[in-house]
Amino acid sequence: MIYSFLLKITFLCILTFQPFLCSQEKSGEVFLVFGGKTGWIGQKIVKLLENQNYQVYPANSRLENREEIEHEIDLIQPDFIINAAGITGTPNVDWCEDHKQTVIRTNILGVLNLVDIAYLRGIHITNFGTGCIYQYDESHSMGSGIGFTEEDEPNFIGSFYSKTKGMLDKMLRSYPNVLNLRVRMPISSDFHPRNFITKITKYEKVINIPNSMTILDDLLPVSIEMTLKGLKGNYNFTNPGALSHNEILALYKEYVDPSFNWENFTVEEQDKILKAQRSNNELDASKLLEEFPNIPSAHDSIISVMLKMKENLAL
Repeated sequence: MIYSFLLKITFLCILTFQPFLCSQEKSGEVFLVFGGKTGWIGQKIVKLLENQNYQVYPANSRLENREEIEHEIDLIQPDFIINAAGITGTPNVDWCEDHKQTVIRTNILGVLNLVDIAYLRGIHITNFGTGCIYQYDESHSMGSGIGFTEEDEPNFIGSFYSKTKGMLDKMLRSYPNVLNLRVRMPISSDFHPRNFITKITKYEKVINIPNSMTILDDLLPVSIEMTLKGLKGNYNFTNPGALSHNEILALYKEYVDPSFNWENFTVEEQDKILKAQRSNNELDASKLLEEFPNIPSAHDSIISVMLKMKENLAL
């Protein structure tokens, strides 16, 4: 009881004083963003919403605590909820292999907590999920250009992280208030450790396989439009086409760091040094393009990203 009282007082203080720190010209829609305080994508979403003059609150409650979430939602009364919180593991998804209960608690039970609470209150929620639930197969072979659609069943369970995400992906279909965005190998023009470009430039060796990728500079603004439109269901949230590791690194060398070099190895060699396998696939972006036909292809957009990275490096 004391904890609940203190929690309510904390949220009331946030709601009381935050408006005085914000512009009086804020738009009417209110957003509550989970992962907006410390998450890479969540912080980017908060900044985009603020720049568009929406009322936005980075969530204080944690996905594992249903009571906290209920109190915060009831106090803020958001029109939209965006969830960019979750566990991917540090330094990578291998961490999840040794912390399975924690992963389940956050990535399945926690997300379902949030989604269910939003459902009971009639609130639309956008969830940033993953497309790392598929693996190239005979019907979707590498280089064929035939990508996995939103209707295809997940076929990759090579890592515990992907296994839980595949389960969640199917569970979320039961909730009619959810927009689930399947992100893959997110790329940005910053040098954040979670940026796929930053990651592979730090590896001693890399594989060379084409993959669908999410270029955040292009797609995060689209995610806000999708939320405002009230779109629902699963969407493969990637730029059209696929990029290989070597293509990206060659462009990085050309545009950002001419002294950079890298070395390849095979998937089999990679698997020997990892606790868990990695998903490699191409997703079909047709459904997303029907709504937003001007999204650039991965091949066209990656050049712009590299030019921005070069500018950021010079700052």
